[in-house]
Amino acid sequence: MIRFRLGSLLAAALLCAGARPVFAQRPTPAQAEQLLRTRPDLVAQLRQRLTSSGLTPDQVRARLRAEGYPENLLDAYLADAGSAATAGAPNASMLDAARALGITDSTDSVLLPAEPIRSTTSRAGPVLDTVALRRMRRDTTRDTLLVTLAERERAARDSGFAIFGLNVFQGATSQFDANAAGPVDANYRLGSGDRLVLILSGDVELAHTLEVTREGFVVIPQVGQLYVANLTMAQLEDLLYSRLGRVYSGVRRGAGATTRFSVSVARLRSNQIFVVGEVVNPGSYRVSSAGTALTALYAAGGPSTNGSLRAIEIRRAGAVISTFDLYDYLLHGDASRDVRLGNGDIVFVPPYQGRVRVVGEVLRPATYEIRKGETLADVMRADGGFTAEAGQRRIQIDRIVPAADRASSGRDRVVIDATDTTGIGAGALPIALEPGDVVRVFPIAERVRNRVVVNGSVWLAGPQGFRPGMTLADALRAAGGIKPDTYLGQVLVTRLRPDSTRLQLRTALRDSSGAPIDDLGLAEDDEITVYSLTDFRPRRYVAISGAVRRGGRFAYRDGMTVRDLVLLAGGLEESAYLREAEIARLPESRTAGVTAMTFRVALDSTYLFERGSGGRAYLGPPGVAAPASGAPEVALKPYDNVLIMRQPDWELQRTVTLGGEVKYSGGYALMSKTERLSDVIRRAGGLTTEAYAGGVVFYRKANGVGRIGVDLPAVLKHSSSRDNLVLQDGDSIVIPRYSGVVTVAGAVNAPVAVAYVPSRGIEYYVAAAGGFSRKADAGRAYVTQPNGKVESVSRLFLVRTSPDPKPGSTVFVPEKDPNDKKDYVAATAAVAQILASLVAIFVVVRR
Repeated sequence: MIRFRLGSLLAAALLCAGARPVFAQRPTPAQAEQLLRTRPDLVAQLRQRLTSSGLTPDQVRARLRAEGYPENLLDAYLADAGSAATAGAPNASMLDAARALGITDSTDSVLLPAEPIRSTTSRAGPVLDTVALRRMRRDTTRDTLLVTLAERERAARDSGFAIFGLNVFQGATSQFDANAAGPVDANYRLGSGDRLVLILSGDVELAHTLEVTREGFVVIPQVGQLYVANLTMAQLEDLLYSRLGRVYSGVRRGAGATTRFSVSVARLRSNQIFVVGEVVNPGSYRVSSAGTALTALYAAGGPSTNGSLRAIEIRRAGAVISTFDLYDYLLHGDASRDVRLGNGDIVFVPPYQGRVRVVGEVLRPATYEIRKGETLADVMRADGGFTAEAGQRRIQIDRIVPAADRASSGRDRVVIDATDTTGIGAGALPIALEPGDVVRVFPIAERVRNRVVVNGSVWLAGPQGFRPGMTLADALRAAGGIKPDTYLGQVLVTRLRPDSTRLQLRTALRDSSGAPIDDLGLAEDDEITVYSLTDFRPRRYVAISGAVRRGGRFAYRDGMTVRDLVLLAGGLEESAYLREAEIARLPESRTAGVTAMTFRVALDSTYLFERGSGGRAYLGPPGVAAPASGAPEVALKPYDNVLIMRQPDWELQRTVTLGGEVKYSGGYALMSKTERLSDVIRRAGGLTTEAYAGGVVFYRKANGVGRIGVDLPAVLKHSSSRDNLVLQDGDSIVIPRYSGVVTVAGAVNAPVAVAYVPSRGIEYYVAAAGGFSRKADAGRAYVTQPNGKVESVSRLFLVRTSPDPKPGSTVFVPEKDPNDKKDYVAATAAVAQILASLVAIFVVVRR
């Protein structure tokens, strides 16, 4: 990202303009604004710097603020600089709004660009479609908006925007890199910088490395100097037979040779070539002497979006020695005209002359370059031909009428239907194409013809091929026949009429073989529906609840019994009452509002499916004894609701936890439903000598009650005390040791623990903690006694009572509620009224 400082840029502009030295270092905001109004050359420079900096408008404003300038100083220029990069990302709603305003529609000529802005990547960096970019940079805001909307709408609707062939050069690949070392073919011409290896074998065993000098010579020991520049490898071999034969008599052609030689190129020289014209990175390149025009193009990043792929020129010594059509290589693998480059050769890529876009049902939708005189058939061969879903009989061409042929305004764009009545394909359509044409190949119709469809209670439902004379029986046989639960009473056949309405036909089946009583003749697009009896049956169920493991509804089956339903429910629980169960059944008559009738059925021990050794049933915990056997099987009816009752007063043991200063702490099972706190403490051996009964912690888990304040000393002294609670399952009782301190917390100046002093009230302990804080609400102070009971300060008229904290208690002073504001005026008025009433009463009594 390019970084710059606005102050430095403005100072430099002032110096160039001959301004006074006082402004040379850093212009003030006022001076900067004056420069921007009076110096168009500075404005142009600023715009160029803003465009190339890559900074967003927000980043530029942040830098202006940091340098002490108004952040909106460059807003006008930021909008211009960023228009190309931020030309908008309009969505469908913006396009609909533009249409609603009447400024565009889907066929507006402004909305039909050939290509949208695209960014592709090559080794040299991103490549923008400059044609579309120029189209986006129109002068007016309306045209810019409409073109952007149209580009994105067409991009979503059409394919084929990629320029065919450019992607070959846009990836990191070595496919065009020429070899830096041999081998080379016999037509390779030697030059300065090549390195050769000459090997002789037979009568003489020698090896020589030969460098081609700048003058084009090689020097062979005992043979001398040979001029090899511009010789092909075949010509070099002929020269070596001649010169080596003079020194080594065994060197000759044919079978009689006693000394043989081989020569190869060990290192290739590099050539300085030039790639110019419409390429991504034009310039001078050094490539291997075996390199070709494709090698040079790849080194330069390939043709740009404006470059031609059909007429690449190779120029040598001021003359065009070859013209290379890249489509021959891409489409047919023909690189015969891709000549090998020499030192100083120029590869020139001219601008393209015309392009057409092919979209729709072709193998390669893309934008193709065309030569003058090429036809639709030529382009269809280039795009790979039709897909299987292409409607080959209709090809449409959207054409921009050439300027010379535009007879009147409003007919700059036309649509041409290319109809192939012969059905031969693109070869029968020699229609000449024009630059800017969009060729559309439409898909075939979605409707499937020549079929009938069989649905429902058959083994192979689905579509079938239709043939003349086909009947309903034929279609059912082709569908594998009917299923056993098929409804024979009626089969429906829906027939499509020519006007797209449907006619309902029907017949019945003779028997389960699937033979129809009236074998209807079928027509194309008929839909046959065979029904199943299962479709008409209600979803019947039975239900079970009570002392079973998994109560709920279960599908009803003919012959189902109560035992079957208990099995489906996972068996009985230990609390089940095994003498009888209740069944609720739908009534025969619903008169007088009756919704169900109930009756009891007998159960026995055989409903306990778990068996011990010897096959005896596991009867579970003690309870109401169940008959060993003899209960009859009870058949169920649909919608029966079975209730497995529980044994009266049955439950598992209830336990409480007793801990702390008792002789035998632990978990105690309650012996009865009326066992109390004193009873469990007695069973635990009573309290130890260190126990502090006044600090008991009683916690009840049931129903989320939590801690309960109890007076344990009173309970131990009199079992009839109201605090001698009946215990429940999960209760926890902890008796702590004696604590001789009182904790003071809340809105006091120094929260602290204070030694207990008998007969002292809250005020004493608050004073020991530094007194009330500024936020304290002294009137709401309270004490949490060690047994969990909470006592607060109370007032009765002018009498104020304060609780006495006990050892181990906590004194808490809350803060004032900021929302609880007292109306002292109203309170004073009320007190005055009360006093006036008392005085009046006193006067009356005295009289």
